[in-house]
Amino acid sequence: MSSRRSFLRQSTAMAALAATGVSVPRLALAAAQSIKVGVLHPVTGAVAYSGQQCRLGALLAIDDINAAGGIKSLGGALIEPMLGDAQSRPEVGSAEVERMNEAGVAAIVGAYASAICLATTQTAAKYGLPHVVDVGVADEIVERGLTNTFRFGPGYHMCSTRAVDDLAALNDSAGKPAKTVMIVHEDSLFGTGTAKLLQNELPKHGFDVKEVIKHPTPTRDFSNIVLRMRAVNPDIVIPANYYNEYALLVRTMKQQKVQPKAIYSVLGGAASSYKFLKEFPDIAEGLIDCNHWFNPKDARAQRLKQRVEAKGAFFSYEVFMTYTAMMLLADSIERAKSADRAVIIAALASSTFSNSIMPYGPTRFVNGQNTGAQPLLTQISGGDIKVILPNDYRQVAPAFPLKA
Repeated sequence: MSSRRSFLRQSTAMAALAATGVSVPRLALAAAQSIKVGVLHPVTGAVAYSGQQCRLGALLAIDDINAAGGIKSLGGALIEPMLGDAQSRPEVGSAEVERMNEAGVAAIVGAYASAICLATTQTAAKYGLPHVVDVGVADEIVERGLTNTFRFGPGYHMCSTRAVDDLAALNDSAGKPAKTVMIVHEDSLFGTGTAKLLQNELPKHGFDVKEVIKHPTPTRDFSNIVLRMRAVNPDIVIPANYYNEYALLVRTMKQQKVQPKAIYSVLGGAASSYKFLKEFPDIAEGLIDCNHWFNPKDARAQRLKQRVEAKGAFFSYEVFMTYTAMMLLADSIERAKSADRAVIIAALASSTFSNSIMPYGPTRFVNGQNTGAQPLLTQISGGDIKVILPNDYRQVAPAFPLKA
């Protein structure tokens, strides 16, 4: 009886506030009108920086969704984030999905690294739990028939194919000065898969892949790899690795005065990073990267960049990829008019989401992959990161090769 009287008193108080024209605080309503969404990333461990950037993007999106009135089809229900740390380990990511499932999340957004996403999507599938992949590029993530899994960005097959096509176009325009290639990649699912695709695609355009070298993450010393690079003397070096290793590799090349005609990254961990540009401006100029990138002509992207920088962070691909992935999920929940997992999955599967800052066509999922997604080709030019291809988004003309 005492709990019933307490409830009645609380209801009467809220009614009285409404009658006097005083709005009921949003926090008071949030407990009854919120949708839990898992925000799962590796915020500690080997790829902690990228995971922290992803989390920032997700939380900024949730702030914007809630500030705009929440999920209007559910009476203004707010998105309530449940944070998880995969600790840069797939098995920990899976355990976090179990915890989130027990807590009753309606969906999960994450989990950045391909190997982690492979594990978290599989675990989420056991519970029919919608999982929107923000970055993880391994195509195996969406090739297992998991109906709960949706990747908003392009996978490494699309990125590698586009990268090689664009490299061939640049080389042809310059009179074909580059003929030989060396690939340096990290040894997890992301780097190994990307390198294999590049090995298959590059010869089709006349490039001779002289050597493919793998390394673990983390790696603290690239001296031997760069010594081998000096011996092979490739025209083009293609790195495929995470931020710390990419930065160290390029710094070691600079120290040993190894200067190929181009450093041409595919999903490079630093080549299209404002953090790298600020930390190593002397070696950043001219680096080319085929990677996730925002639409440079969309004013909303520039405003988001300013907000991120105001927080003392860099506007990296992790931020805007996870930001838009969360926006995609919110749009699907809005159309679903429900927090039921199966209904959200159906809404994601039928999505035509196009209101994003990415250079994508309308979202269309085929077996969980957004076929409207595409990477852009950027180059560090004049102390900034600029789009050079495709022409629809070009900001500056490409500089290729860098060394005659």
